[in-house]
This record gives sequence, C-alpha cells and structure tokens, in this order.
Amino acid sequence: MMVETVLSRSVRLICASGLALGMQAAVAQTAPDATIQRVEITGSSIKRITSEGALPVQTLSKLQIEQSGASSVADLIATLPSMQGFTTSSMSVNGGGGGLQTASIHAIGEGYTLVLLNGRRLAPATSGSTVNLASIPLAAVERVEILTDGANTLYGSDAIAGVVNFILKKNQTDAIIEGSFNSPKSSGGQTTNVSISKGWGDIDKDGFNILVSAAHDESKAMYASERDFSKSGVIAFQDNGKNYSLYQLSSNSIPGNATVKYKDATGTATSKSFGPNFLETGKCNGPNLFNVGNRCLFDYAATVQDTPGLKRDSVFGSLNYRVNDNTNFFLEALGSSFSNTAQYAAPAQPLGIPVGSALYKKSILPYLSRLGIDPNSVTTVSMNLRLVDAGGRADQYKTEAKHLAFGFDGSFKGFDYRAAYTHSENSQTDTAAGGYMSLDAFDALVNNGKFDPFAPSGSSKDVLAPAVLHNQLNETKSKIDVLQASASTELFKMPAGTAQLALGADFTKQHYSEAPDAYSQGQNKQQPNFTDAIVGGGAGALPIDASRKNWGAYGELLLPIMKSMDLTASTRYDHFSAVTNDKNFDTAGNLIASGSQGETASKATYKLALRWNPIDTLLLRGSYGTGFKAPSLTNIVKPLVNGGSSQFHACPITAPSDPRFPLCNPGSSEYNLLTGGNAATGAGALKPEQSKQATLGFRLEPAAGLSIGFDFWDVKLNNQIQTLSEDTVFGNPKLYDSLLRTYFDPIQKQNVLAAALTPFNLASSHFQGIDWDHSYKTATPYGKLNVQWTGTFMSKAEQETPESGVEKNIGRFNSYSDVTFRWISKVTASLRTSDRFTHALTANYHSGYTDQVYSEDDSVVRTVNADGSLGDYVAFKRRVSSYTTLDWQSKIAFSKQFTLTAGIKNIADIAPPFTIRNAGGGNQSGYDGRYTDPLGRQFYLVGSYKF
Repeated sequence: MMVETVLSRSVRLICASGLALGMQAAVAQTAPDATIQRVEITGSSIKRITSEGALPVQTLSKLQIEQSGASSVADLIATLPSMQGFTTSSMSVNGGGGGLQTASIHAIGEGYTLVLLNGRRLAPATSGSTVNLASIPLAAVERVEILTDGANTLYGSDAIAGVVNFILKKNQTDAIIEGSFNSPKSSGGQTTNVSISKGWGDIDKDGFNILVSAAHDESKAMYASERDFSKSGVIAFQDNGKNYSLYQLSSNSIPGNATVKYKDATGTATSKSFGPNFLETGKCNGPNLFNVGNRCLFDYAATVQDTPGLKRDSVFGSLNYRVNDNTNFFLEALGSSFSNTAQYAAPAQPLGIPVGSALYKKSILPYLSRLGIDPNSVTTVSMNLRLVDAGGRADQYKTEAKHLAFGFDGSFKGFDYRAAYTHSENSQTDTAAGGYMSLDAFDALVNNGKFDPFAPSGSSKDVLAPAVLHNQLNETKSKIDVLQASASTELFKMPAGTAQLALGADFTKQHYSEAPDAYSQGQNKQQPNFTDAIVGGGAGALPIDASRKNWGAYGELLLPIMKSMDLTASTRYDHFSAVTNDKNFDTAGNLIASGSQGETASKATYKLALRWNPIDTLLLRGSYGTGFKAPSLTNIVKPLVNGGSSQFHACPITAPSDPRFPLCNPGSSEYNLLTGGNAATGAGALKPEQSKQATLGFRLEPAAGLSIGFDFWDVKLNNQIQTLSEDTVFGNPKLYDSLLRTYFDPIQKQNVLAAALTPFNLASSHFQGIDWDHSYKTATPYGKLNVQWTGTFMSKAEQETPESGVEKNIGRFNSYSDVTFRWISKVTASLRTSDRFTHALTANYHSGYTDQVYSEDDSVVRTVNADGSLGDYVAFKRRVSSYTTLDWQSKIAFSKQFTLTAGIKNIADIAPPFTIRNAGGGNQSGYDGRYTDPLGRQFYLVGSYKF
C-alpha cells in the first residue's frame, strides 16, 4: 500500500478541500506491489507519480471556481493575483479591446501566455497566439492549471510567461442543470447563466463515456451615467489640501466648433478655433457642454458605457472510448458564439469645410472679422463635430469559435503514448451597431441644408437616421491545424530510481485573414472610384491573407539523482517558415503577386529543473531555461494603414519653415496614427524574440495543516518586437522625426500630421517577482476552517529601447498607458459547518500607483478658485489609492442532488479609486475599468440540480 509523508498527507487534504492553488504533493514512498496511477502535469510530457514537480503549477479546482463567484472564464482568470496586463471586456468601449478577453501572466503580456484546452492549442483570435477567453464556456470547465514558468521546450513558441490549461469535464454520468443570476445593487450590469450537461457511460466500468454540455450566458451593459464616479469627465477632487478639477473634454462638440487656418499680417501660418453657435448666442446650447474661451467642449465620458453588453452560446461534447486494455480513443468538440456590443460617444470627427461653400458663407465667414481674421488670408477650415443625434457609436464584435480534437492514447511495450489531430478556428466580425455614418450621405444632408452642424442637437435624429451605417466593417479569420505525437517510457535504472524519457513532435499550419469592407478601406488603388468614408470611424485598412507552417521536436529526461531529488532536462527545436502572403501590397498600395515575406526562423531551446525534498516537510525546487517567440503573421505582412487617432499631444513640429508645420493644431490635440508590419528580408527582417527564465521556490509544512509556499521567478526578453509608443514618438520629435509624416486622411479629405508606428526588434524587457501560496486547515468548534492566501509581488517590470533608455513600469502609469501593480493579493477563508453548509469570505487587494502625469499643455487638470470657479490648467502628478474589496459566499446542499449558493461581491460597495487618466482601456473617466470593477456591490444566486 501507499505510505504518505506528513507533507503529502497534509497537501492531499488541502487539495481535496479545494482551497490550495497548487497541486501540492511530495514524493510518496510506495511498496513494490502497489498499483500507482501516474498523472500528467501541465508543463511536462512525462507521466509521474507525484503531482508536485519542479515547476510552479497552480490548480483551480471546481470548488475554487465556484467560490470565486465568477460568471465567465475571463472573470475567473482576472481573480488570480499572478495575472496582470490582460485585455478586459470594458476595453472594447471605443474599440481598443476589439471584443477580446485574454490572459497574461505576471504582466509580461497576453502574447507570451499560452492558453490550452485539455493540453492542446486553440485557434488564436489574432495572428499570433492570443486566445479569446470569451470563446471558452465556464460551465464546461472542470479545473484550470496555471504554469507560471516558461514552457517553450514542451509547447513551443509563445509560452514564455507560462501556460493556462483549461481542463474540461469528462467521465460525467449524471445530468446537471445549473443557473445563476448576478445583479448589482445599482442599475445596469446584470448577468445570467444557464447550462445543462449530461453524460452516459463510466469509462472504468463501461469502457466509454459520452458527455454533452450546452450553456447560455448574458450580461447587460452598464453606462457611465449610472455611477457617480464615472458620470462625467469634469470631476472636482482634492490633492494635498488643494482643490482641482479633472477637465477631460473634447473639442468635437455639438453645436460644432470650427478651426480656421490662415496667414497673419507677417505671413506666418496660424489658426483660431471657435464655436459659431456660441458666438451667436453667448452660451452653450445642449447637454454635456462646457464653455472654454470661444468654444463649447463636449463631455464625452458622460455618454459611454462602463461595461459592454455580452452574450455567449456554447456547446461542448466529448467521447472517451476504451478500444482495449492498452488503448483509448478520445474526441472533443467545442462550438461557441460570443458577442460583445460596446458603445461609446457619438461620432466625433474633424471634417473639412470647403472655403467658399454655402456652409462656410453661412457659419464661418460672418465671424471672421470679429476674430480679427482677414477672409482673404484663410487657407483651410475644418469643423470639430459631435453627431449626438446619430446615436452613440456601437460595435458588435461577434466571435464564432470551433474546436475539434481527436486521437489515441495508451501504452505499448513499455511506452505511454498520445497522438492527436486538432483543428481549431476562430472568426470574428465587427459590425456597426449604431452611431457610425456614411460621409457621402452626411455631406449630402449638409449641402442640401437638411442638417446644420452648427445647430444644437435634439431635432435631427430622423434627419440623420438614413446616413447611419449598419454594415459589417471587418471580418478576421484564424485557423490552426495541428498534428502531434508523444511517448514516454522508463529508460534505465539508477541507484535512486528509474530514469524516464519522453519524446515528441508536432506540426502546425496557421492561417490568418482580415477582410475590411469598402468603408473601412476607403479610397485606394483597389477601389479608386470609392468616395465614401465612415464618419466617426477609420479608413485606410487593407485586407490580409497570410499563412505559415512550423514544426517542432522535443525531448524530456527525468533523472532521480537521489531518492529525495530528481533532475529534469528538456530541449526542443522549432522551425518556422517564412510567411506566405496572398494579399501583398507595395508601398504605394498596389496589390501585387503573392509571395513570401519575412525570414524563416529556427531555434533550439532548453530547460533544467530540479526538485528536492531534504526532509519530509520541505520541498525545494528550481528551474532555468531559454525560450523564443516567432514574429506574428501581422508583425510581418500587415500593410501600413490608418491606425486611428492619437491621444492629445502638443504638436511635435515646432519650426515654422518645416512643410509639416501648417498641419499642427493649436494647444494639445489629437493627430493620426499609421500602423503596419515589417515585411523586410535580410538584415532588416524581424527576428524571433529570445528569453531566459528562472524560478526558485520552496514549500514548507512546519505543522500539520499549515503549508507555506514561495516561488521567485525571473524573465528576461531580448530582441523584443515592439512599436514605439505614441508618447515616445510625439515626446521625442527630433529623435523620431522620420516617423512623423504627412498623410491624406480620406475622411477629412485633407492632409494631416501622422505618426507611423511599425514593429522592430528594438526592445529588451526584464520581469521579476515572487508568487506565494499559503494555506492553513484546522478544525474549530464551528466547523472545518480553511484559509488560503495567494499573491504576487512584482520587484521588476522594465523595458529598454534604444535612445529612450529604461522605462520602469511598476507602480506607475507608463508611456504605454498601462499599470503594473507592485502587490496583488487574495485571501479566502472557508468554513464548512456541516455536510450541508459552507461559507467563504474573500479579500482582494491591489496596491496603489502613480497616476498619469500631465503637463500644463496637456489641458486636463484645472485649479478650482476659492469662489468655486475654475482656474488655469496646471501640470499634475498624484497617486491612485490602493483597492480592496471583500466578497462573501454561502453554499447549502439541500440534498445530494440540489445545492444553492448565494453571495455578495464587494460587500462594502467600495467605489473604484479615482484616477485622472485619459488613455488606456475604453473612454471611461474617473476610474480605470481595466483594474477595477465599476459594478459595485453585487448579489448573486447559483442553483445546481443533479439527476
């Protein structure tokens, strides 16, 4: 029989209670005649007796998933302290998130975290490896394994930060119906979930199991106006005893504002902005308007969503069939349809006004003399317009995911083997669901006098309705086909045990395409006669159709050095072909013949890992390895296209003699961005990123029921593919002058100033920190108490680019508009008072950080005078406070068939900490939806019935 150590027995009990995040078992000593079940661990291809190896693998059990109160996979991942830097659903408000919800370990980035389903790759939502977690139904998940260390030697490129492996249900025989409802105490944001699953056959008794599961999930949108902390971009606050006001407004307004560019008496190009309606009436006419000088600025933050509307329908099925005593056949299929409908402010777009046009004569010319402008000196005129009567701009991002995997596993002549084929695809459409308008139709309304852009809003909804677009703006498709095979065996005897070897190989073909519609492309060489454009949207996109093949082979050797120590050595070789581009454009935008772009990439990586139990109550472990990440398909083939508007910047061109100087706007303003790939070959081609990873940790059980664990980790990235941030380009115009270009905007129908942001192997990064996982279990007079404390301390998160130096990102809002938290912690105390009742209290903590820093020219923060009036704009630097919330859950088992769970999230109804940031995420103001939950106190109820 199996004899347990104190450590293995304690950890087994902790895991059984579902409160430990790690699979914490030490080496068990066994008798020669014992029957031992070997298990496979995420991060290793060798089946072994102990679930705890040399790598830090965290496991979320089904009970832990339930105790989190999460209603989706993305919500669940967001609760883990080791996760930072992922994309949230709120980031799709204004299009930045693109309908995605992702995972990112240790703030290293979503592109470096590999997401698996039952140990196999899923089709990414992008041209790299980033998976949309929204495609995975939480109802089908049995547990989650998170490897917080690099795993390139097993899984290949993209697993530098670690692996998140979703293990789906299997061998279920009951029928289970589950339903949940979550409602904030305030309006908006309600969530409902319904699922049903049924299994037939027990694999151990009947030799087969069939399982099917279906689920429907839905979350209602919540608007910024429904919460006091986000209802306006004008927010009074105090700092160091002084009064200030956030003054986050847009010059795109209704009634519209105008900017006139002209030459003064000396012949110098200059400009002035004003609101014709304001000069006519002397006041701001309409909601969400604030007077600044001769203009009325629009409070766009008051009109956006805090959280978008979400819907998901999913179906999962699996078959496990025992062919014979040594061979099993498995098949799994997953299909899901997910939509994210995100709405932000009404169309805001600078539009040109032809000098001498009827609109110019009516609304511009009468005010020029009053402003001291000679009509004969006017060169160009544009209007900054907010088309409120067209409705808020809304995108419906709809993702259709299909995943099929089948194969065989078993044993043959001393080998444990597995062979599988995976086909996975992900398609996403972006459809205009409101607000966006046809420029041709809009111009016609203005030119025939049906719509006056300088009149107040409220009476033009019917007039603008025919111009509102409802077309599909873009469709992306991602597909992978994977063949993989692996086998492991006992290799030879050593004094301390038997060495084991695993060998494996895989082949992958990846295809990615983008199909923007005519509006998203605008006038180009493929549609030269197209004159229309999207008011409130972008233009200049081009289609993409790219594919690439790669193969890899790996080996893993486990050596028992001593009875209490083993060493694992692994290596892998990967080869990536050059990218085949079937939508190949030259620099002038002409479609040319298909061809290869970029270079082939090959690399060998390795990993060494050591596990040691010097005494029964102590486990020591460490690892060191290398990794690499191939450039994504769009890193290489994406054409240089319009990337939308920048944040607000002072004009980087300061010399009046510079031919780009007339394109400057007064004060702090938005400019255009151009984005694209780097298709060069030879010396200028993109190269794979390279990494070095190391971990060192221990787990100690000084007393029965108490387990203490720490893991130090360190990741270094070199040759990192990165685009310079817009802050870096606009903030260093002399250094990056070649990236500041004149660009003809097809929407404004005039030349504008734009910054070109393309990728290079220009960065190196260093991430470092400590994860901890402590647990305590004891019996009390009130029941069995389990306490789990997990967290992450970030000691280093920095990136270095040539000439720009090192940017240290911990505890501050950086130039990429991101925050890396120094501390994230989670404590859960669970009390099981009987076989029927379980209660849990969870505390969640994020440390504070330095807010976005502004100069006076950024025009964001104003002083508040003693009489309450607003003073001048000022430079500003402040701290965002820490964020702590408490959650409660009670679960009652009425019978073996029926359980009911009730909970409260954010018991104290803590509002998100105030921030003055105006970049990153969506367009929300006053808080940051990427790092905090705007829903406030929430009540939820979950019922489960088994029959």
